[in-house]
Amino acid sequence: MRKTLGWLLSLVVLIGTMGAAGSTAQAATAAEPAAATDIKDQILGIPGMSLIEEKPYPGYRFFVLNYEQPVDHRQPWKGTFKQRLTLLHKDVSRPSVFFTSGYNVNTSPRRSEPTTIVDGNQVSLEYRFFTPSRPDPANWSNLDIWQAASDQHRIFTALKKIYKKNWLATGGSKGGMTATYYERFYPRDMDGVVAYVAPNDVVNNEDSAYDRFFARVGTKECRDRLNAVQREALVRREPLEAKYAVAAAENGWTFTTVGNLDKAYEAVVLDYVWAFWQYSLLADCASVPDARAASDQEIWDTIDAISGFSAYADQGLETYTPYYYQAGTQLGSPDIKLPHLKGLSRYGYQPPRNFVPRDIPMTFQPGVMADVDKWVRNNADRMLFVYGQNDPWGAEPFHLGYGVRDSYVMIAPGANHGANVAKLMDGEKALATAKILQWAGVAPAAALADAGRAAPLAAPDAQLDQRDLEREPQLRP
Repeated sequence: MRKTLGWLLSLVVLIGTMGAAGSTAQAATAAEPAAATDIKDQILGIPGMSLIEEKPYPGYRFFVLNYEQPVDHRQPWKGTFKQRLTLLHKDVSRPSVFFTSGYNVNTSPRRSEPTTIVDGNQVSLEYRFFTPSRPDPANWSNLDIWQAASDQHRIFTALKKIYKKNWLATGGSKGGMTATYYERFYPRDMDGVVAYVAPNDVVNNEDSAYDRFFARVGTKECRDRLNAVQREALVRREPLEAKYAVAAAENGWTFTTVGNLDKAYEAVVLDYVWAFWQYSLLADCASVPDARAASDQEIWDTIDAISGFSAYADQGLETYTPYYYQAGTQLGSPDIKLPHLKGLSRYGYQPPRNFVPRDIPMTFQPGVMADVDKWVRNNADRMLFVYGQNDPWGAEPFHLGYGVRDSYVMIAPGANHGANVAKLMDGEKALATAKILQWAGVAPAAALADAGRAAPLAAPDAQLDQRDLEREPQLRP
């Protein structure tokens, strides 16, 4: 009996020892770090994601990618298209910034201002219907702000599984509009929004704000100088249009979409004053020629440098067809009075319909921008809007109502369409920087205690931080 009991006790001890040994082995195995999956493999493991190319950049991984998206997010079974995006990868432990220009994506490594401030990753998305991110065949009714916001939501949902820290949405001009619309339709996705120079055309046929802007921007001397050049370009229409015809023949420009060379010429000339304030500074007025003494060539050169005579040729319009389509269906477009051109302007500001091929149907939806405006006024939460004092597009900005939370509108003094946080007055710059850091979840204790001590976390990089500000006619924000 004792012998049997002793054998049983020995067996129990042996089993316990084996179990303990097994547990120890399992614990040791669990404690050993698994081989980390390369970030490229993690990204390409997302269903529908494919690699176009990887480009080296010090301190980062930079990927140019395609992501398969539904043509219509409401009816995803009706086909897909490939949407191009880039990913500037810093580290999965850092916050991420979702950037869009609202147009084509830049396939070179770039870093938006919020990305520099938070020292994070950046996803940059090409807007749907800008080639090559265009469905084929293209049903243009699927190009609207909700579909574009849904593109962003779907990509964010996929990447959030890898980049789990805080996310911010940002963009400038039409990209700032895009970031705002994304927040309106998917307010739970982002931890903050930084929208730069974002126009807000609530009522499309009420544009008196632009007339008031052009009556007071800069100085009277500068305004008169610009208006005189613009007027002179129409007074000299015949000789300057002859030069335009020669340039068109040399460059292969055609004018089927806008209708004819005369309409294109006037559209370029009418852009002149707007484009000057959009891209230049008050100090640049000194370079504007004296219209009374200028030669035809000098008038041509200044109009071409500021507005660009290729802009309304078919070849110049083609890239921006998706924008003009949206301007004529949802976004709206400005139409200002031009009293100094009375008797000279034949067409006035032409509507977006004139810049979209006639085989693409367009119907304006007047309630879309009013809906966004109302939502922002009542529901903005952790949103920052930055405008330039001398930027025409800031004449109709977003406004904040009493129901908003932790949201701000700031204006950079003397700045144009390139306004950003760095150009704000010191107090607002510090506050904006502190808020961006806070929303991203990376604010140092010093910045939390005193916004005046907030500063960008990433070191400046001339290549990454350059802003690709295209010189576009006034109808393109």
